[in-house]
Amino acid sequence: MVCAFFIVGLMVHIGHLIEQELRRQRRSVSWFARELYCDRTNVYKLFQKESIDTMLLYRISVVLSHDFFQYYTDELPGKPPEK
Repeated sequence: MVCAFFIVGLMVHIGHLIEQELRRQRRSVSWFARELYCDRTNVYKLFQKESIDTMLLYRISVVLSHDFFQYYTDELPGKPPEK
């Protein structure tokens, strides 16, 4: 089943965003896999996912020191504008 998360007309592909951040930090897939206690093959599968479990997203956010939840919450309806 292919499922996408839409936010006000914007599709978030979280796997691609995680991969981009990993590359931006110039970290290796091997390093990332070790930090997440998983195989490199699982990391590559993660990059293909359009959505993932929230606990896993939290762990990834901690490992990469990057708030991946912001991609979802920034566009919530009724959220007050940032100052």
